[in-house]
Amino acid sequence: MTIADRWLLPDGMDEVLPPQASRMEELRRALLDLYHLWGYDQVMPPPVEFLDSLLTGTGTDLDLQTFKLTDQLTGRMMGVSADVTPQVARMDAHSLKREGPVRLCYCTNVLRAKADKHQGGRSPVQVGVELFGHASLAADLEILRLALEGLAVSGAREIHLALGHVGIYRNLVSAAALDAQGEYAISSALALKSPSQLDEAVSRLISDAALADMFRALGDLHGGPDVLEVAREAFAEAPQAVNDALDKLYELYQGVSAEHPEVACYFDLAELRGYQYHTGMMFAAYVPGYGQALVKGGRYDDTGKAFGRARPATGLSMDLKVLATLAPREPEADGIWAPADEGQAGLNEAIQALRSQGRRVVQALPGQRTGAVQHLCREQLVAGSEGWTVEAIEPLTQST
Repeated sequence: MTIADRWLLPDGMDEVLPPQASRMEELRRALLDLYHLWGYDQVMPPPVEFLDSLLTGTGTDLDLQTFKLTDQLTGRMMGVSADVTPQVARMDAHSLKREGPVRLCYCTNVLRAKADKHQGGRSPVQVGVELFGHASLAADLEILRLALEGLAVSGAREIHLALGHVGIYRNLVSAAALDAQGEYAISSALALKSPSQLDEAVSRLISDAALADMFRALGDLHGGPDVLEVAREAFAEAPQAVNDALDKLYELYQGVSAEHPEVACYFDLAELRGYQYHTGMMFAAYVPGYGQALVKGGRYDDTGKAFGRARPATGLSMDLKVLATLAPREPEADGIWAPADEGQAGLNEAIQALRSQGRRVVQALPGQRTGAVQHLCREQLVAGSEGWTVEAIEPLTQST
């Protein structure tokens, strides 16, 4: 590697510089404070865990995103966390073992093996909440409300909320008695939004005409709230669990609309993102100008089963790096410029007193050529007959 190339970072890795780093820290604190007000306790999961616990119940998607390494102490395979949710599920099931609903929140770095073109880089700062121990609609609605509150705190405007329910597809698959290969063929066609591919798969795999029509209808069931009424007609002969899922979606929509009438709701009943992982409602929120969802979440019951304690669970996650770009922070000239220490009486005491008051003081170093403006200072410490005082820097003298 040449000297000119030493500054290069691996693809998908990025660094955060001022003032964006300060904006991220400000937003991190604001979100964690919000979660605290809603009763969520903060946890800090480790960056690395054994694979057999890290990937429990998550399907193949997270497996492919996980960097793997061998533990030199035990010889067991470990993985670098690519998603915090399974780790928090382990904490609830194994480490905390609390009774009743448990609310946990987190903000931590994760590392992913490859970058999704729609999801940014490989080193997100994942922030989110998880609610364990309650399978009610109220728990799902709380997560949705908290997702929207978090976006508002981050500066999001014109929010579009996409809602789905994996139970619709799961119960149709069960009614059709599809094997894993057939299930995958139809879910792939739905994911591609390909009517011809969906029709081919359905015609080949499903002999029951009514069920075949229901699967074909899934591909077209996306749009505004009216889609739910269309779906009721399409699934009139479906198993009751399918209509129960539609009822839940409608109630969630009503709950969101009552508190956030400004949020545009969209439904996609064929959305199967995280199909192997989610067990109920799923959601994603978007704002204009961003190609990826700013927040994603949903229900993922029984993840703790592998740890000996199956629990209902619902939650959300966001990338703090992306959120911080919603309301960019301009460099703020809020500092006080202090001269270099050349033995002036009372200077150090004056600086210490200002810092103890929460003021930002930048002290020059001997021989320093840059001045107050370059260091974002709009005031300066000046020695006078009554000691050191803070004075505004006149615009005409800011080049000094």
